[in-house]
Amino acid sequence: RGSVTDCSWIAQRLSGDGLPIIIDGGMGTELEKSGVPMDGKVWSARAMLSHPEMVRGVHERYIQAGAEAIITNTFSSARHMLEPGGLGLEVRNINLKAVELACEARNTAAKSPVALVGSICEWAHDEHPTWNSPEVVGRAAAEQAEILAEAGVDILAVEMCERVELSDVVTEAVMSIGLPVWLGVSARRHRDQDHLSAFGYPERDFEELVRAISKFSVDLISVMHTPVSDVPGAIEVVRNYWKGPVGVYPESGEFMMPNWDFVDVIEPSVLAENAVTWAEDGIRLIGGCCGLGPAHIRACRDALTQHDST
Repeated sequence: RGSVTDCSWIAQRLSGDGLPIIIDGGMGTELEKSGVPMDGKVWSARAMLSHPEMVRGVHERYIQAGAEAIITNTFSSARHMLEPGGLGLEVRNINLKAVELACEARNTAAKSPVALVGSICEWAHDEHPTWNSPEVVGRAAAEQAEILAEAGVDILAVEMCERVELSDVVTEAVMSIGLPVWLGVSARRHRDQDHLSAFGYPERDFEELVRAISKFSVDLISVMHTPVSDVPGAIEVVRNYWKGPVGVYPESGEFMMPNWDFVDVIEPSVLAENAVTWAEDGIRLIGGCCGLGPAHIRACRDALTQHDST
């Protein structure tokens, strides 16, 4: 199986050889559950400065639960998020620290190879154009991608794509680094709608987003941060435009910035049943996003391993 830092197996597994790759669950929501306060502007990014040992601990629990890929706590730590949150001088420090904590967790907890995935997102909490324009968000993504690559991530993940004009510039910036790139699209069927929209934007059509970003020759497109009930429809849309490997890591609960409401969170056993169905359907990466923790990842790993052996 090689050393814990060996990532030569990833491309083979994505191409359909063996079980789907097991990725971790939510980081910010797991920190919140552990008592780490979330920030009204930068959500979980401040935890790298205030509670680094808790961030490391969450990574360790996911690895112990069976995650073969862990996502750095950098979802909300690009400059366009940190500057309006008063942390503009800490961009480099926070991103380096996030990768360092993930590395330490891998060294401590992993018994087989674990990939480090650097999270980058277009999400801008501050609606002011100073922080929300394609130029600014694209520049912030380019800067963050360089720091994460320098710090030693194996893969860069563009997560929660929702707005075509931002997803475009962020993906372009991230692809220029030269590391494998995973894209994550987020959908939901909003109230009174009969079609899927972008997760946080009822007025934005999910299909339009997928059509636009499926032009990028990335390594994987995942349906992520999407309610479990909307995953099948989202997979169908993705497959209409994208012929490469598809992943799934859904969310469960509701977000009221900056806190997660753990309401009606899917049981680990039910998520695991869904995971087996997705695997049978050819999904190549499975895990969780906000609201889902180590128990969900362990249940998915156990169910997929058991299903594979029958």
